[in-house]
Amino acid sequence: MPSTASLSSADPAALFQLAGNLADKRIVVAMSGGVDSSVVAALAARTGAEVIGITLQLYDHGEAVGRAKSCCAGDDIRDARLVADRLGIAHYVFDHASSFREEVIDQFADDYMQGRTPIPCIRCNMGPKFKDLLGMAKELGADCLATGHYVRREIGPAGAELHRALDPARDQSYFLYATTEEQLDYLRFPLGGLPKQDVRALAEEAGLVVANKPDSQDICFVPDGDYARVVRKVRPDAEDTGPIVHAETGEELGTHRGVIHYTVGQRRGLEIGGQAEPLYVVRIDAEKRAVVVGPKRLLGVAAARIIETNRIGPVPEAPLTAKVRSLSKPVPVTLDGPLGDGAAVSIRFETPEYGVAPGQAAVIYAGDRVIGGGWISSTEPVATSDA
Repeated sequence: MPSTASLSSADPAALFQLAGNLADKRIVVAMSGGVDSSVVAALAARTGAEVIGITLQLYDHGEAVGRAKSCCAGDDIRDARLVADRLGIAHYVFDHASSFREEVIDQFADDYMQGRTPIPCIRCNMGPKFKDLLGMAKELGADCLATGHYVRREIGPAGAELHRALDPARDQSYFLYATTEEQLDYLRFPLGGLPKQDVRALAEEAGLVVANKPDSQDICFVPDGDYARVVRKVRPDAEDTGPIVHAETGEELGTHRGVIHYTVGQRRGLEIGGQAEPLYVVRIDAEKRAVVVGPKRLLGVAAARIIETNRIGPVPEAPLTAKVRSLSKPVPVTLDGPLGDGAAVSIRFETPEYGVAPGQAAVIYAGDRVIGGGWISSTEPVATSDA
């Protein structure tokens, strides 16, 4: 894939991995209104194929979001339409707010209520962004669905593979581990080999209004990072108070403001001063509405159980690594069984891992290739002693 920021130098066949005469092809592009998906649309238009842009309205932006820089908010839909007009391609907006609310927002709230750490972007990719968009693209007779995700689709001995982006600062492979092999056959990710500055240069060259548009921050439906406000709206009893309990002594140290305000590894905001050593949230007992705290050593995790696992391609015997957070570095792990088909598998960390919590995803890699992953359902603490 070219690393130079020039539309004319891009090789359409390489970018979209389509064989034959591209003039006979149809490409559907998922357009969020941001610079990344807009550049994908511009690159697709350069191929000579028929290009159709689709934007999903995933929530009532006037009600749910207090700013305009969120994915699929009103201004984003307008920007996607302006880009499509500039490129001379068809553009359609579909209202998927109901399914997004049920599959993503409600699950997000329920996860917090149950003491888990939710990753709604993965839920969205598993549902509205891929499942629904792929269905639409196929109904339109498209040869592929292209998105602005920073990942690479490579062809290996067993077929299409999912790889990390060449630019580690932009890599989004963590959020796409649940992509199925069938979906990957149809998906295209033209930006996986490009740094962000080249993408913006391509947008400027194409004269797109979004060339200098800031990247969206936070979760798209959470204004200003106020997760609790969203959860309160969906689940009014979310702020029921409860005890803050010491993990080792069982002593009740105080009263919390509601479990939705706490995540595993958190130290600030506990308001339980006067302790001999700093205390962190080590577990949330949703059944008892208790926030369990303890010293940092109790955060060490030796293994994690993952459920609803997905596998992409064969699992090699070569060393495997895992990420339990999108921004963490992959760490060496071993698996205790076969990955995929929804099976539950335990992953064991070579050295203690910190910040691991139920609700997060564990994504397994073989080098740069994503081989799958699953949702963390439970963790095994590192054996500790008082010595």
